[in-house]
Amino acid sequence: MLNWLLPTLIGVLLVLAGIGAVRRMNLWRAGQADKVDLLAGLLAMPKRYLHDLHHVVERDKYMSRTHVATGGGFVLAMVLVVWVHLFGIDSKILAWALLAALVMMFCGALFVYKRRINPPSRLSKGPWMRLPKSLLTFSVTFFVLTLPAAGLPIVGKFPSGTGGWLLTLVLSVLILMSLGEMLFGMTWGGPMKHAFAGALHLAFHRRPERFGGGRSTGLKAAILGETSHGVAKPTDFKWNQLLGFDACVQCGRCEAVCPAFAAGQPLNPKKLIQDMVVGFAGGTDEKYAGSPYPDGSGGVQEVGKAKGGPNQIITEGLINPDTLWSCTTCRACVEECPMMIEHVDAIVDMRRFLTLEKGETPNKGAQVLENIIATDNPNGYAPASRTHWAADQNLPLMKDVKQADVLFWVSDGAFDMRSQRILRAFVKLMKAANVDVAILGDEELDSGDVARRLGDDATFQSLAKRNLATLSKYRFNKIVTTDPHAFHCLKNEYGDFGGDALLSISGESVEVLHHTTFLNRLVKDGRLPLDTFKGGKVTYHDPCYLGRYNGEYEAPRELLASLGIDVAEMERSGYRSRCCGGGGGAPITDIPGERRIADMRMEDVISTGADMVAVGCQQCTAMLEGVVEPRPVVKDIAEILAGQLIDRPLVDSQLADSQLIGEVR
Repeated sequence: MLNWLLPTLIGVLLVLAGIGAVRRMNLWRAGQADKVDLLAGLLAMPKRYLHDLHHVVERDKYMSRTHVATGGGFVLAMVLVVWVHLFGIDSKILAWALLAALVMMFCGALFVYKRRINPPSRLSKGPWMRLPKSLLTFSVTFFVLTLPAAGLPIVGKFPSGTGGWLLTLVLSVLILMSLGEMLFGMTWGGPMKHAFAGALHLAFHRRPERFGGGRSTGLKAAILGETSHGVAKPTDFKWNQLLGFDACVQCGRCEAVCPAFAAGQPLNPKKLIQDMVVGFAGGTDEKYAGSPYPDGSGGVQEVGKAKGGPNQIITEGLINPDTLWSCTTCRACVEECPMMIEHVDAIVDMRRFLTLEKGETPNKGAQVLENIIATDNPNGYAPASRTHWAADQNLPLMKDVKQADVLFWVSDGAFDMRSQRILRAFVKLMKAANVDVAILGDEELDSGDVARRLGDDATFQSLAKRNLATLSKYRFNKIVTTDPHAFHCLKNEYGDFGGDALLSISGESVEVLHHTTFLNRLVKDGRLPLDTFKGGKVTYHDPCYLGRYNGEYEAPRELLASLGIDVAEMERSGYRSRCCGGGGGAPITDIPGERRIADMRMEDVISTGADMVAVGCQQCTAMLEGVVEPRPVVKDIAEILAGQLIDRPLVDSQLADSQLIGEVR
């Protein structure tokens, strides 16, 4: 009886899974069009899965090995099940290969089972708790069914009569339980849907530049002048963004690194992605079995009340706007996601609707945006005061000299007394290295970072185009800035508005550099004589927009090492650095939480026993210095280096000049 029942069951389940796949794809296709090379994506998918995805999964050695055994075993076993049991190919080699794949899958499933006995709080429970049983049942059931095909004499024939019927019934039930769970779970929205959606997400990813070791962190430009801007309802997302939401495995690694979630603000990136799935599929979040959103006061928001549909406004019943405004855009969630989902893109897309269409930017958000529009800086300072900090610095203006080797992009630190100390320290270092430098002065406008993260892409684009028009008038080889946020905009986001063409000298692209990268070059070239630092133990805080956004982790550390400093690394450093809480306009929208993110980061600093925390960002400096004392000293790396400069002996020409001046006096 198994001769016809087994292939029939497998065939029926595969057909039903195919129907589910078509249904799921139609849900994704309800999203907006996005140009994707389908064939190239499908061809690239295996490499992206085996290399790029596992590069992230490999950070957790336990789950990496578990995933290789379980996922790899299942994929291989499923292919061989079709050949051996559906098509009835009589080959002992294939049968033995199937047995080996099932054994590998069984071993992986045991690790999954062990993981689920006492799972970390970040893992979703509910339907996921039965996954180990389904995996084990599948591997054992098909192992038994494959033994005769492998020609093992000990089980050469299944019993006949009542025993045969009973065994057939048991095996049929087990096939339906295990194979049904696997296939239906993949295409009808069960625990295994990430396996189906995830593979296609890798193939049709909205940011293919991320694969193969690439980096893609600049926000996509909003198309202005349309009837509506931003994402109001799920179908406003691009179709491959909806696909990406379905790829979520609910591992909670994003939740574990989210600074807003840790601070008790009403954001959990895992729950956010699952709410997006509820939105495009329709229904409520009552089946969500993971950590809920915090409520901002030490409790949690009740699960089961959020409702959504493909054409329903997201912030009117599915997601509270405060959830979106809690995000610092630090990209910790994106960096940690094994399925390479783009949480920040989705959040800013939804912010654009709230800001551009509804004018609902909370707290000081609206005032800041008005200030930027009126005065070209977030705090509303008189534009003419942008160069007051440099009154005694003798810095040439670009409009006077027309060209220089380095254009120093001052950014809005020019208006802040604390940041001005960083600017002066950097200028001191450039002068010591005899750098040919100039500034734009009053011609420099805000980079637009704050406006863009708050969802006002119209203001950002206006600023970008005006700044590019100014830059195009002059000649320079490098733009250097002490502000990682401006650095990111200039390097990664201005290109969408003609920046790649305008920022060029004789056909060669202009380098956009963070000041730590530039200073590190000067030190390596021997242009900055530095004394050994003797100021105590130092740790280093990685700014999000320098590290995760732009991959610069080494230059700041090499600079500190050049001073003889052995950096006392925090537990969360490098790509896992905890955000200071200052990005994404978070200090402006100021959504209440149980704790302050900056306080948590300072606790990380204190745990190292450091006397000083070195930073490379004006915003990080402000946030960390805002922590109540006693605490370690906070200094920008430029300030530390400037304090260790060794005065050069006067060369002959300088000595002659000084003598002449003395004679005149």
